[in-house]
Amino acid sequence: MNLPSPTDYISVFKTTTRGRWDLLTPFAMAGLSLFGIAFIYSAQFSVHETSVPYWIKQLIYLALGTGVYVGVSLVDYRFWLSVTHWFYALCLIPLVIVLIPGVGGSAAEAWGASRWIPLGPLGTYQPSETAKIAVLLMTASLLIRSEIGTVRQSLGVLGKLALAVGIPMLLIMKQPDLKSAIVLPPMVFSMLYVSKLSTRFFAAALGAFLLILGIVAWDTASYRSFMKEHGYSFLRDQGKYDQQSWVPLHDYQRNRIVGFVWPEEVDPMGVGWNRTQSLISVGSGGLTGKGWTEGTQAQLGYLPRSVAHNDFIFSVIAEEKGFLGSLTVLGLFGLVLFNGIRIAGLARDRFGTLLALGVTVLFAVHVFVNIAMTIGLVPITGIPLPFISYGGSFVLSCCLLQGLVQSVYRFRKDFI
Repeated sequence: MNLPSPTDYISVFKTTTRGRWDLLTPFAMAGLSLFGIAFIYSAQFSVHETSVPYWIKQLIYLALGTGVYVGVSLVDYRFWLSVTHWFYALCLIPLVIVLIPGVGGSAAEAWGASRWIPLGPLGTYQPSETAKIAVLLMTASLLIRSEIGTVRQSLGVLGKLALAVGIPMLLIMKQPDLKSAIVLPPMVFSMLYVSKLSTRFFAAALGAFLLILGIVAWDTASYRSFMKEHGYSFLRDQGKYDQQSWVPLHDYQRNRIVGFVWPEEVDPMGVGWNRTQSLISVGSGGLTGKGWTEGTQAQLGYLPRSVAHNDFIFSVIAEEKGFLGSLTVLGLFGLVLFNGIRIAGLARDRFGTLLALGVTVLFAVHVFVNIAMTIGLVPITGIPLPFISYGGSFVLSCCLLQGLVQSVYRFRKDFI
């Protein structure tokens, strides 16, 4: 692919800043953001804090995210192709830094995890969010710069891709942050699929996935038997099984699977509590809900206040706005996802198609897993809901990713 010079980028910027914006996705993003602000406020309505409220912080993050979205949208997406390797290397640095003992501080190294870098009054920075963007760009870059035809060529591309994706995934899992790692494979596989890789590869990948799933199921069953045999508490005696298993899972992660498959055997005030209260929240909302700030689960603290405004905010929406409110949120996400696929089809080149598709699949995974988690269809993973869940790094990364999709739309015709 022939890359434009910096002068060409400036020329395009001057001549294409009007009348070429797709308004469907920004409209949906604005609606989702308003839902987020309103229900972050509601989830923390009964909490009296002296610090800045979460909904105010979310409003600030969204304002910054709007600037990021507009800025990225104004830049020809092909620019990123010329800086992909530098951006990728830059994003790996904080993934390594966050693993250094003491860097995260006592607040950031919560629950035995080192996932955040404190930024003083600005809050914290989660390196895994920028790593998602780096993996997206690197995958698209490798696929369009490589020939995929013969078995030998395909194996060469897959080898490079395994290295490029595997390094950040391993660093993320080392934190540990399984939820951020599991959203990467679906994105990468979707980009491989449209690159017309051999179907035998996908068959082998499906076999490997089923094998891994079987290993995790066996390990979880062994963990359950081990804890019951020794009379250990799933909640209080975590870490007992870690030393005996070669599967790279922590006991708190195994607890989430056990709580999903065998909820009656897990301490209901511990591992299974969030899931149970989330199901009550969603189920009690009815058609129109109990009313904004009137949901008993979040207001009375049954749905823990530490998760009600982020991982389980959909439960708050479902309780207070009912089926109709939930359907509205799903409809707005449907617009974002549908429009992302449409823009991928309108892209002028394969790089644009891969970027738009990768972003759309990444968002689809976040939406599906988060909502499925709150209604008990999948184990609790802690994956946030785009534009609605509270979180600075996540909001900014979502805005940047959607800015890339907007750029693909704006520069879908070759103006150079």
